[in-house]
Amino acid sequence: MLFAIGTRVRFLHSRDEGVVTGLLDNGMVNVRLDGSDFEIPAFIDDLIRAEDQRVPQAGVKAKIIQVPEGRGQGRPERPPIESQYTILKSFGIQLAFDPVLKPDGQAEKYRMYLINDTRYDALFTFELRLEGRVSQRQNGKLAQVSACLLGELLFDQLNDNPLVELDCWRITTQGTGSRMNKQLRIKPKQFFKNIRTAPLLNRPVHLYRLFDNLKNEITPAQEDLQTYTRRNLRPLQSPLDFHERMPHEVVEYAEFIPEIDLHIEKLVSNPAKLGNAEILRIQLSHFDAYLEKAIRLGVERVYIIHGVGKGRLRDAIASRLFQMPEVKTFRNEYHPRYGYGATEVVF
Repeated sequence: MLFAIGTRVRFLHSRDEGVVTGLLDNGMVNVRLDGSDFEIPAFIDDLIRAEDQRVPQAGVKAKIIQVPEGRGQGRPERPPIESQYTILKSFGIQLAFDPVLKPDGQAEKYRMYLINDTRYDALFTFELRLEGRVSQRQNGKLAQVSACLLGELLFDQLNDNPLVELDCWRITTQGTGSRMNKQLRIKPKQFFKNIRTAPLLNRPVHLYRLFDNLKNEITPAQEDLQTYTRRNLRPLQSPLDFHERMPHEVVEYAEFIPEIDLHIEKLVSNPAKLGNAEILRIQLSHFDAYLEKAIRLGVERVYIIHGVGKGRLRDAIASRLFQMPEVKTFRNEYHPRYGYGATEVVF
């Protein structure tokens, strides 16, 4: 059994508990005992995780079999993260590939998790490319001390030259920090050697550390007139209040179409005379008006059809969505109807 620094453990024989503070050679770790400042070396075989409720019978040596999480049925639910893992040293933003095993013990696929074991919230954009083509893309918020499931990578796709690109911004009450970018090419030979116990997941995975910390300079966000106006609007207290105060919007809500096509030929009658800058301005103007209406009506989610192209419109839309407090998350993944040409926005 593997332990990460910060894992809460219990001694098999004395039932004392503590926290792993260091990894030693010869199958040993340092443990800081609860209620004291003592750190003592201990053999891994003499320890179990503190949340493990199995108690060995007297005179019988305990045998612990680790079953990968998610395999088998009827297993107890994993306890809350905070009860399993105490952060003594942050390793920053990390990418974990958690294997899903077949009955013969071979990996069938890997669940990809983005881990943030810092005390800062962050915004991120994640992109996975296989053979140079975008396979998965996701945007969202990564809360402090949390793990976010990004998607899955099939075992056979390790041969497709997977390339991960992650953009990350720290967020605080002062605004967002500067953009941090990381490109990671997954090489199978290194991938299989790179096994560690992941923070928060608390189990052996293929783990990569992307950003050591999020302590970068904070740039105060520039608040435009639309944001200021929206922020100062008096929020509606309930759906009943909504219908009583603005009954005409009941019809608007019923007739609202939860998608908008921003291809320029859908917006103007003669787009051939327009330059690229003017086209983008018109598209973003329609986007702003559409989202303001969706927010006002209390729509749950919408789809913004922007096409693929060079990604200028998609990136401009993402930049606006990052600054909108009403937006819970948004993602640009493959959709059977839109392909990669639309962004789903969830309020």
